[in-house]
Amino acid sequence: MPHTSRTFRHWQTRTLMLTIGGYALYYFVRKNFSMAMPGLETDLGISKTSLGIFLTLNGIIYGFSRFANGFLADKLNARFHMAIGLALCAAANFSMGFGVDIASWITGAPSGLDFSNALVLFMGITWLVCGVMQGAGYPPCVRLLTHWVPPGNLATKMAIWNTSHSIGAGLVIILCGYIMKHMGAEGTGYGAWRWCFWIPAGIALAGSVVLLVFLRDTPSSVGLPELEGTTVKLKKAVDKSKEYRALLREKVFFNPVIWIISGAKYCVYVVRMSILDWGPMLLQQSKGVSLVNAGWLVALFEVTGIVGMVLAGWATDRYLKGYAHRTCVFCMAGAALFAFVFWQIPSGSPAWMLLAALCGVGFFIYGAQTLITIAVSNQATKKVAASAAGFTGIFGYGSTAVSGIGFGFVAERYGWNSIHIAIVVTALIGMGIFLLIWRAKPHGYEEKA
Repeated sequence: MPHTSRTFRHWQTRTLMLTIGGYALYYFVRKNFSMAMPGLETDLGISKTSLGIFLTLNGIIYGFSRFANGFLADKLNARFHMAIGLALCAAANFSMGFGVDIASWITGAPSGLDFSNALVLFMGITWLVCGVMQGAGYPPCVRLLTHWVPPGNLATKMAIWNTSHSIGAGLVIILCGYIMKHMGAEGTGYGAWRWCFWIPAGIALAGSVVLLVFLRDTPSSVGLPELEGTTVKLKKAVDKSKEYRALLREKVFFNPVIWIISGAKYCVYVVRMSILDWGPMLLQQSKGVSLVNAGWLVALFEVTGIVGMVLAGWATDRYLKGYAHRTCVFCMAGAALFAFVFWQIPSGSPAWMLLAALCGVGFFIYGAQTLITIAVSNQATKKVAASAAGFTGIFGYGSTAVSGIGFGFVAERYGWNSIHIAIVVTALIGMGIFLLIWRAKPHGYEEKA
């Protein structure tokens, strides 16, 4: 039964839709923290630098978790892997909402220095645990897509799947914006930030049950043949038992293209995460936008990112013959241009001006972000795609050392203007790195005779 059959297309579409929804819910219990930050700062006195440390440590541990989960995903059943990880992320978020109560119980006081230290320690550790669990979301999706979608259509289909990032982040930012407004005075209502953890956690927990019931693993797990045209040939013949390790060495760890893409990914994620993590606070404090409206602006940044993802994937398959890394050059140039325009818009300007510039950044940076996944998956091949995705994830989320604590420190000491400059420069550096592999092949599969 070929992959063009009606049955195969049904399962392919079902897998695509479930992974989009499932991964979007991982963002419900990750990017909710950005909207809770103003409340954590105002209500509990947690500084921007401390919040930046939370973001940095969470991002770094998440990157290493994705790396470890990448190896697991190539061997485990993606259905259970993804569903259990989401449920554990929900549990960590429920715990975050009870941080004040737990700190009071530990110290025996509702305020004071000991209380504050216990609170920051507990919430920091809990958010680190959430980062570990978050690593179980992305690699299973890469495994599923590379097993259900042929290389010639992967850019388009994976671009559609990649909208899950923006769907999840956009919806949870809007949701938490209204929580902060209506469950207390806007941005200052004591305790309103708790619900930014509890409500998304409840939704994510329900989603984990849906994944467990309806998701399946590879085509062979439902009695269908594996994809044609995905034969992987090693440069040297090896024993079958050693094939996986040989593929890792050749296709991932000693593949210069993967390393260069990883360096570029670092830059892409500095730009992307700086807006996702600091966007609401940056818009509120440097552009004079209310927290609810800032939430909408960041959400629309995500929505425009969806358009950028889909068009970038389609254009790569249609016009660039699968050369995803080449499309990334143009995407990073566009992101730098619109980030510069956004920086130059003065505080108090009409919202539509901020929206247009921010959406321009979203359109291009998400185009690059989704194409990195496609380029890495095709270069590594379906045999070790999840492992390669985990490896590059270290670089992507290692970027929070800059976009998290780095930007938090700089914003606190030197103001938001310095952050704008850093974003523009980082986008230009990313463009230069992608240019280094302009002549690289589009994939690592065996060439047709």
